Amino acid sequence: MDDPSLISVLPPILAIVVALVTRQAVLALLAGVVVGELLLTGSATAALAGSVGRVTDAFSGNASILLFSTLVGGVLALMGRTGGVTGFVNWVTSRRLVNGPRGAQAVALLLGLGVFVESSITCLVSGTAARPLFDRFRLSREKLAYLTDSTSAPVCILIPMNGWGALIIGILATLGFEDGVALLVGSIPFNFYALAALGLAFWFGLSNRDFGPMARAQERARATGQLIRRGARPLVSAEVLATAPAPGIPERARNMVAPLVALLAMIFVGLWVTGEGDLLAGDGGTSVLWGTLSAIVVAAGLGLAGRAIRLQEAVDLILKGAGGMIPVVAVLLMSFAIAGVARDLGTGAYLAGLAEATMPVWVVPAVLFVVSGVTAFSTGTSWGTFGIMLPLAIPVGAALGLEPTLVLGAVLSGGIFGDHCSPISDTTIIASMASASDLVDHVNTQLPYALLGAGVAIVLFLGAGLAA
Repeated sequence: MDDPSLISVLPPILAIVVALVTRQAVLALLAGVVVGELLLTGSATAALAGSVGRVTDAFSGNASILLFSTLVGGVLALMGRTGGVTGFVNWVTSRRLVNGPRGAQAVALLLGLGVFVESSITCLVSGTAARPLFDRFRLSREKLAYLTDSTSAPVCILIPMNGWGALIIGILATLGFEDGVALLVGSIPFNFYALAALGLAFWFGLSNRDFGPMARAQERARATGQLIRRGARPLVSAEVLATAPAPGIPERARNMVAPLVALLAMIFVGLWVTGEGDLLAGDGGTSVLWGTLSAIVVAAGLGLAGRAIRLQEAVDLILKGAGGMIPVVAVLLMSFAIAGVARDLGTGAYLAGLAEATMPVWVVPAVLFVVSGVTAFSTGTSWGTFGIMLPLAIPVGAALGLEPTLVLGAVLSGGIFGDHCSPISDTTIIASMASASDLVDHVNTQLPYALLGAGVAIVLFLGAGLAA
């Protein structure tokens, strides 16, 4: 829309409300898409046709991501059937590397901290590797999803040797900054929300303390062994997660570790190849797909070599696992579609315009954080928020005499915060997928922690504004 107004935020808000009320993420997102098309076209018939076209375009434009999300199920099924999952848990616990809930949560945190190449990859590796340990020690899937989500985007933005860094440096270059790397590095101490989110994740993980809905989820898991809420709908089929090892085979940790190592290694190869020698310029979606295919080959190869499975069973397991990921693909597809609707309605531009209201200079960093957060929450994308907000915020900050590192830190922090809270964010969805938790339960239990981190960030941005 040429002149976006308040109605531009209606579709994402509707989707969020419907998701929270019905706990049906796909239905909620579809409702948002249809209403958005209705606002764009003004005709019910055209809105329905446009919604179909919107979903089709979302599929064709994100095919590699959707295919990777589907094939992950095949990897999980193969690792389960070949005894990799149980072997990994037995190996870790028998050597007392992990002997309790704190150790299991430390594994999730350290994996999230160490894998910073891309937020989706971080979620996938951390959630997949730590989930068996969480199950063993009766830790809720909601807690795993929180730790996985909190060490994905926040880590990627704080260690920007990845596509996140390349994107931001590219935007800064268009704004006239020749040394975007130095500016980005200088903004890290001002990325208050990412630092707070990471600090809170380590505190609540290693202290084994929780509050609010998360505390209730943890108590449920400890007392009853129910890893997810009764009636919850995890994004991964229970049949995929419960794939039992083949009878009579040795349960070896390598059957889980080797496919994950192959996944990571091939992702770096993919980034190198698609970026023509520059990892930062590589295609993340294609690289993750290559990594997933490599993991399937390694997992199937180990199973065949160890005679745990036959070729036909390997094919059946891959297809079964892929079928179990349909809920993930459906949610991702709809989230891409509603992001397109929000873009065409000008949702981000409307929200960004709110930051231009007259206000004291010292309040500006905190306001930029809040507006960026609302934009990312409503659109489900931190990257899109950066693209919308930075061209607006940097010149405003310069005119007001604010340090560009502070302004950049405020916008990046807000984008991460909104993305962290949003049920239509792909990172939120993939964190739920990797931890096999219910998407709405993940959002509900994570939100108090995210709001706590945002409160800390706002206070720090107000302080930094006063000191500027």
